[in-house]
Amino acid sequence: MAGHIQDRWYKVEPGPDGKPVKVKTDRHGTGLRYRARYVGPDGTEKSKSFPDRQKRLAERWLTDIASDMSRGQYIDPRAARITFKGYAEKWLTNHSIDPASQVVVEQRLRLHAFRLIGSRPLDSFRPEHIRGLVSALERDPAVSGGYARNIYGDVRAVLSAAVDDGLLPRNPCSAKSVRPPAAEPRRVVPWLPSQVLAVRAGLPERYRSMVDMGAGCGLRQGEIVGLAEDALDFENGTLRVVRQVKLIRGKAVFAPPKCNKERDVPLPSSVTDALRAHMDRFKPVEITLPWRKPDGPKVSARLLFTNTASGVVWRSNFNIQEWKPALASAGLIATPDEDGKHESAREHGMHALRHFYASVLLDAGENIKAVSEYLGHSDPGLTLRVYAHLMPSSQERTRKAVDQVLLPASST
Repeated sequence: MAGHIQDRWYKVEPGPDGKPVKVKTDRHGTGLRYRARYVGPDGTEKSKSFPDRQKRLAERWLTDIASDMSRGQYIDPRAARITFKGYAEKWLTNHSIDPASQVVVEQRLRLHAFRLIGSRPLDSFRPEHIRGLVSALERDPAVSGGYARNIYGDVRAVLSAAVDDGLLPRNPCSAKSVRPPAAEPRRVVPWLPSQVLAVRAGLPERYRSMVDMGAGCGLRQGEIVGLAEDALDFENGTLRVVRQVKLIRGKAVFAPPKCNKERDVPLPSSVTDALRAHMDRFKPVEITLPWRKPDGPKVSARLLFTNTASGVVWRSNFNIQEWKPALASAGLIATPDEDGKHESAREHGMHALRHFYASVLLDAGENIKAVSEYLGHSDPGLTLRVYAHLMPSSQERTRKAVDQVLLPASST
């Protein structure tokens, strides 16, 4: 049996003859009598109190604790007092992810996971509770399959940390009966060149070359907004992607590209000419922003694209005031309603320019590894999963290869 049991109603003192005798304490008859105590794996003392006539129960509890420790299944009693929400909030504070990602994860947990499982104590989690979470997410019409998988991933990460901290014996998400939310497969349908040009023409002149950077170099919107003069090497025809502009809790910051992956992208002559013309018409402006987080050190860069007030292009304002009207003028979405609002255009965001860029490269026979590097993907497998259906069919090449070998032989 691990630890020992303290009787808080009696204490042992030396008697008149020097022999130990039991005497009543000041707490005799009040409160819980027995206090079972032991030292946990973290080196701190743990305890649990039991009422009068329950000493055997206290002994059995200590025996079970010792057994769990020996089998590696020990659970810190604190888990019974910590809810998923309470632990997740602490995990978010100490989790080493960039501030922008932290905001996104916190929002997903707060809006969905906390509502469904936030009040459940950590030590009570079983696979059935995760299956219930998945089912609830899949039934929610406002939650897409991909978004549901992200929420599930956040929950799994929190519970994995709880396992590491000794608050759970195992992650219930790892059970064979638990599956992540189903994500509906979506095939990328790239824009036609005429649509790219139509959207470009629909933008104010100061923003038109942003289309060139997306469709001609595959940059993300934040990378375009953060594109500076020092990234351009016109002589060698190269663009170095080193920063992006992010919004963190309503404040713009400079940050590394996604996944911290700086990259070199070929700079086509058509894009070079468009950029030169843009820079002649709209001179680069030196912008100073915090680095990585709102209270980070200040850094400066001469940005190629700025708003009419020579400030940072705010994504939300640009998307509503400039991008959607350009989509409508190109016929990609409907004209605004009576209130002047455009319809949702998620599949026609600036990311569509990256899809166009990838489709052009793959259609020209560029290998998937190069396309992945130019797009700044984490690995070529991601690029392949997204764009495999755009790769030229190998069927005709197969027919010709076989015919070249077999036809001459069969004709002799």
